[in-house]
Amino acid sequence: MPQGLGLFSLEGQVALVTGASRGIGASIARCFASAGAKLVLVARKKDPLEEMAASLRGAGADAIAVAGHSGKAGDVKAAFAAAVERFGKVDVLVNNAATNPYFGPLLDIEEPAWDKTFEVNVKGYFHCIRELSAHLMKRNAPGSIVNLASITGLRGAPMQGVYGMTKAAVISMTQTLAQELGGAGIRVNAIAPGLVETRFAATLIQSEEILKHVTERAALGRHAQPDEISGAALFLASQASSYVTGQVVVVDGGTTITG
Repeated sequence: MPQGLGLFSLEGQVALVTGASRGIGASIARCFASAGAKLVLVARKKDPLEEMAASLRGAGADAIAVAGHSGKAGDVKAAFAAAVERFGKVDVLVNNAATNPYFGPLLDIEEPAWDKTFEVNVKGYFHCIRELSAHLMKRNAPGSIVNLASITGLRGAPMQGVYGMTKAAVISMTQTLAQELGGAGIRVNAIAPGLVETRFAATLIQSEEILKHVTERAALGRHAQPDEISGAALFLASQASSYVTGQVVVVDGGTTITG
């Protein structure tokens, strides 16, 4: 067990993280590696994913990269098969891969953008959860699923309407599956970040007007960095949260409490 981690240790655990090549996913992968986990990194673009895996291995972790689209059931099955072939099992799933191709009034979105957002943000999460659940039940083993939602799924999301819908669906999925899978010892929780400085959120971060609007409403008066989300993920993945399921951990610097 990594020294000093106690209940937060992931020693002996295998974690599969989607959207792991950058941003929040990469931060979570690094955090889990430091807690002793073996990592299966999944994302669509092979080269940056391989670079991330090599970086983790260079730091002493055991990690593999599996390129694939989580919105495609076949790719998800292949990723889990590669994980089992390499490590023999998967214990923890972090559903982080997401997309948000449209920013603007909800009624103006075109159908391809709508479909793409739901394919990745909802269907992709479901494919991964179903695959992990079948794997854990076959092993008769407990497990933990951590879904990345968003505070846009907790309230109205002007200009990000469909993205907010998908995150509300993730929260609903989390709560339903926590009840349906609890008897098998599988915990399902979600994290709802506020604004985090990633390439994914560049449109928001780079707009002085939007950034000011967000930070003025956060109790901490600022937006987050990716590493400020990974601690919540480690808590939910580890035995430190062994009696926590069906919950949404809001990590937003106090944005939602200020209105």
